[in-house]
Amino acid sequence: MPKHENLEAGGSIEVLHLRDIRRHDCSFQGEKRSIFASDQSRKHLPSAKLIPAIIEELCKVEKETADPEFGRFMRNVISAHKQNLKPTQEAAPIVGSLRHSFIEQGPKGLRIQIKYAYHGYLANQRFSKSNLQDQARVADMRYPVEWYPATRQMQRTIHLHVGPTNSGKTYHALKKLEQAESGLYAGPLRLLAHEVYTKLNAKGKPCHLITGDERHVVEADNVTLTSCTVEMVSVNEPVDVAVIDEIQMIGHEERGWAWTQALLGLRAKELHLCGEERTVPLIRELAAAMGDDLQVHHYQRLSPLKIMSKSLKGDLGNLRKGDCIVGFSKLMIHRYKQWLETTTGKPVAVIYGGLPPEVRAHQAVLFNDPNNDYDVLVASDAIGMGLNLSIKRIVFSATRKFNGRVEQPIEAAQIKQIAGRAGRYRVASQADGAHSPVKELSGAGLSPDASSAKTLGLVTTLEREDLPALQTAMTSQPDPIMSAGILPPVDVVVKFAAYFPPSTPFSYILLRLHSISALHPRFFLCALKNRLEISDIIEPVQGLTISDRIIFCASPASPRHDSMRPILRAFAECVARKSGGAILDIPALKIEHLNVRYAVQSIEYLQNLELLHMALVLYLWLSYRFAGIFTTREMAFYVKGLVEERIQQALSKLADKRKRISKPPTGRIVGHITESMDPDANDAGDGSGDGLLGIDQSLGPSIKPDSHLTGNINVDDAEGSTQSMPDVGLDVTIPDFAPTQQSLSSAP
Repeated sequence: MPKHENLEAGGSIEVLHLRDIRRHDCSFQGEKRSIFASDQSRKHLPSAKLIPAIIEELCKVEKETADPEFGRFMRNVISAHKQNLKPTQEAAPIVGSLRHSFIEQGPKGLRIQIKYAYHGYLANQRFSKSNLQDQARVADMRYPVEWYPATRQMQRTIHLHVGPTNSGKTYHALKKLEQAESGLYAGPLRLLAHEVYTKLNAKGKPCHLITGDERHVVEADNVTLTSCTVEMVSVNEPVDVAVIDEIQMIGHEERGWAWTQALLGLRAKELHLCGEERTVPLIRELAAAMGDDLQVHHYQRLSPLKIMSKSLKGDLGNLRKGDCIVGFSKLMIHRYKQWLETTTGKPVAVIYGGLPPEVRAHQAVLFNDPNNDYDVLVASDAIGMGLNLSIKRIVFSATRKFNGRVEQPIEAAQIKQIAGRAGRYRVASQADGAHSPVKELSGAGLSPDASSAKTLGLVTTLEREDLPALQTAMTSQPDPIMSAGILPPVDVVVKFAAYFPPSTPFSYILLRLHSISALHPRFFLCALKNRLEISDIIEPVQGLTISDRIIFCASPASPRHDSMRPILRAFAECVARKSGGAILDIPALKIEHLNVRYAVQSIEYLQNLELLHMALVLYLWLSYRFAGIFTTREMAFYVKGLVEERIQQALSKLADKRKRISKPPTGRIVGHITESMDPDANDAGDGSGDGLLGIDQSLGPSIKPDSHLTGNINVDDAEGSTQSMPDVGLDVTIPDFAPTQQSLSSAP
């Protein structure tokens, strides 16, 4: 690791760079626009202008501090920058890391990097060589297979079901689960966990539901089946059959650890994995390392899928009944919905990650019903998994999207997954003539025996220039997944944190642990991203233990939403005080948004409801971890249900309040779009990526009925993840439909 010699003290500064752990992905909204506000503009600045800008910001930091030691550190850093435009060999690492942070993330990124550099400097001053060696031993994570000794004593049989979307692979795995005396389903979304739970109970197979913010325990004797989100998997209880859905998520940058934990740790005689063909090489290696038998089952798509030779030529007027247009920013999704509704006079269904799963499920049912006027669906990539939709044609509004920093092509695997939603093989409920909202959303319940004929699915793009990229992606073979995500177990984090003084920011401890961890090439450490920001938000709260901070960092919070920051801090203060957790005693929750009259509903009002829903999900999530503090769970479920009703009403009423538009919004988004349409944003696991540090989120082998869980039990909300969706901050060019700066700033 690079070091910078301290010119005065003769010590060294450990440069813990954000790049070492895939960068601390901060979202800096509200920053004053200047020539330095854009990472693209900063990248092209010559050193003669860039270095003075950095020095100016460093001087501000130095003047703001009251800590003499930090002041001396800052003066050394400033001096290293002032020496000349080509710093000395000793100073180059710290200068380079600060310059990179400033270019990538602006003044706030520079300040974050300064904080980590300072604590690295302190660590080097305090730790002896033997201390550093001890830390390295704690951070040795080369053999995660050995973390589950009870499982390694079993001889498991792994069935890997691989194939494209709509091939029936999950259906066959669930058939094995239905026939088992004991078993577990682990899915990527709450919507899927709830659907499998409902399906099994409807078939007379008593099944529990366990997600991050919901526990539905069946009050019956000898219940041996559980449906859960993958983060909530219990690796302590033996079962006959376990099904892990969407196994390709094992390579997900943030959530992959949960799939790895389930694969390595589940004590199942038969373990069924469902996912994409590109997982086969990795699963073969892992199965061999664990000593398990592996059987690979290949599936073909049940209905044909055709790539159209022509686009819609940029005209939304070419959409037809059964179409779904996929957008990659919430702003554009609402624009499309607005134009279609005001032009056709018909309602349009809408699905995106920021909506609660319950609302998305209802919107899907509206679109699937052939006997109403919801002919078209406008959606984000949230439709890629978890919803079975009667889509005839998928229309991509773009083949590139903004990832929070730069615009980049959408991965071929994601394009294929979204495109595969077209021409879905009919579900059993449709074949039977039923229209149950839950059964029609059976993403895991495809029935190859349905009597209906196969339907042709079509895929195209809105714009002509995107069609070649779509055609290339659909005919290409995605790269195989070669490594699995992991996170350090809780006991490792607690032990590692004990080396640092209490004043050390927890985010620095996490970063340092990640940076010195030893890994096997078959594994990678999942990115921390917004978990670090959660840590920094609650850092000032006194009285929290390391375990408390670990739990909060694993929570389904969305710290990139400015309004979520005071809510997070308020919840943390309740935990620190060990009181004050009643839902009506927390003003930051803003429950008064429910009192807004329908007449004044707007997109801003809808956004406030979505944020309130996220806050309530976080409250419920915490109520299962701090039950003695957050005591009004039943009321929170009730208010959450009210919010979901209001969101549904707001979606249906927004069209009535909008001005009619004469031309469709056909332009292309060209600037910064910090609205990442993450499909797991509001439905990822049991939060936005619960179990940040490998926490066992399950209730364990002994599940007791909870009197609070009767009545208004709602499917939970994410997630990662990621997730979590940042606020919109847009620089856009939209011909014929150019919003004002005011409308952009208030868009969700």
